Amino acid sequence: MTTAVVRALGALAHDAAHPPTGAEAPCTCPAPTVLADRADGTVVRSGPVVAKAHAPDTDATALAARLALAASPALTGILLPPVPRPAGPAAPASTVHGRSVTLWPHGEPVDPADPDAAPWEEAAVLLARLHRTAPPTPPRAVRRAFPAMRGPAKAALAVARMCRARPGDPATAPVHEAWRRLPAWARDEDVAPPHRSRFLCHGDLHLGQLVRHPAPHGPWLLIDVDDLGLGDPAWDLARPAAWYAAGLLPPEVWLRFLDAYRAAGGPAVRADGDPWPDLDVPARALTVQTAALAFAKSAAEGRTPDEVEQMMIDACARIASLPHELAAEHSS
Repeated sequence: MTTAVVRALGALAHDAAHPPTGAEAPCTCPAPTVLADRADGTVVRSGPVVAKAHAPDTDATALAARLALAASPALTGILLPPVPRPAGPAAPASTVHGRSVTLWPHGEPVDPADPDAAPWEEAAVLLARLHRTAPPTPPRAVRRAFPAMRGPAKAALAVARMCRARPGDPATAPVHEAWRRLPAWARDEDVAPPHRSRFLCHGDLHLGQLVRHPAPHGPWLLIDVDDLGLGDPAWDLARPAAWYAAGLLPPEVWLRFLDAYRAAGGPAVRADGDPWPDLDVPARALTVQTAALAFAKSAAEGRTPDEVEQMMIDACARIASLPHELAAEHSS
């Protein structure tokens, strides 16, 4: 990310945090802080406001629909709403160097140094509430229905990134085979089954997508609308399910998460009994996505996959070794 973009984001966040009052007192705020800087987004904080530059290929119309959804009263207490934009000449820029920009309240993120305090149950309840919310009618200004949840699209992008990073590498064969065994809708090549595609979904659930607002002790809320949309709610449970299946998430943590989701009436899985008929395809897709990104990132850094990355790659090998009839059992 260029210094110019970071500087522009810092200025936008600062201006939003300090609306003009006519006073000329000098500002004593700390310098803006870069919270994230990745290809899919750069995030800069100034005081209570965060400015995000979205990926260069972001569909601005779809983003507008997602912002409208995040601001909807129907999702109060579930999604962090964006900072309202003033109208007229005082309105902040909506793009920076050709990239869509959004403004958000700052929230207190999950502490990665305290895994025992990770809010798995709170995340499960928020997901259940999101999935149970009927999609509101988009405002007229949006001029389109809410877009599809981008989970399958992100999985396909991860596999494509792996292919570019490691062309012809035989070590990636299990990932390719596990990917090939997924149904077309999970590879973003077809629409999801109708009975599983009409729910509001986050699209990229992990613990980095939760903050406390107001910081630092407010309730937990979901953040990041880039993948928000209509789809299969099981996709939002797929990452913890995949981690559990690969041995990365302790069974007791997974069961707490699953039980909290069910207790809150979440529709992604049946109310009792075995959840895997509902979770199998999305969990396999997230396993492939994670393994593909592991290969891509390790190639970019000139190293072999680390221990955690290798566990997800090994999980793909187990998926690829299943008899075809078992791999396809829950694919519809």
